[in-house]
Amino acid sequence: VVFSAIFGYLIAVDTVVWLDLIWLCVGGFLVTGSSNGFNQIIEKDLDKMMERTKMRPLVTGRMQQTEALLVAGISGIAGILILWTQLNELSGVLGFFALFLYVAVYTPLKRITPWAVFVGAFPGAIPPMLGWIASSGEFGLEPGLLFAIQFMWQFPHFWAIAWKADADYAKAGFRLLPSKGGKDFTSAFLILVYSLFLLLVSILPVVFQLAGNLALILFILAGIIMIYPSIQLFTKRTDKAATKVMFASFIYVPIVLVAWYIDKI
Repeated sequence: VVFSAIFGYLIAVDTVVWLDLIWLCVGGFLVTGSSNGFNQIIEKDLDKMMERTKMRPLVTGRMQQTEALLVAGISGIAGILILWTQLNELSGVLGFFALFLYVAVYTPLKRITPWAVFVGAFPGAIPPMLGWIASSGEFGLEPGLLFAIQFMWQFPHFWAIAWKADADYAKAGFRLLPSKGGKDFTSAFLILVYSLFLLLVSILPVVFQLAGNLALILFILAGIIMIYPSIQLFTKRTDKAATKVMFASFIYVPIVLVAWYIDKI
């Protein structure tokens, strides 16, 4: 989250104001930590049921709920105030929106509908846009494209994780794969489709002449890195193939953001 916010800022500016960048990192880190903290408070009893979460602090009793509420609350308020007062009002609004949407909408929806992933993609895509807006205080095409790329990336990224953790998620009643059939043809097909859309969205900065040929080459390379394992998942529909998509998604965003930044300088 902080990495993508930093590069959103670097892509936006001609001259780095280091104090602003530090405030962006601190504010973004605190808001993200608060979101994660409230998520763990809300899902404490559900986390007990899953292997991947059963050792979290609230589950094991290493932290009490009152302490967690205090830490998450102070972190969220402090992060939003830092973004608002040290950067600009729009940055503070975006920080609040990301925190609210993640905690109050995405988290409870996870047990109700796979559309939770769509809702969660909004706060997940805010960081690079926040980085841009932190420098200018204004919205525009370029921060919109930064948002669009990270928004589209969320789907193959999270669905690959959900594929891997499907059985574990089911213990807590989470429905996060796009198909009612779970790890089936439809889910694999949608992961591939969104990986293809991701490539198309990623080249829009070049279409709008906001990035050049070097960025285009690296954007396409990053797209191939996502699409190839997605094809394997579509044809094989195995956990191993989903793992490859997941790891491809981990390096996709850094490649695209660094490419856009390098092309600019």
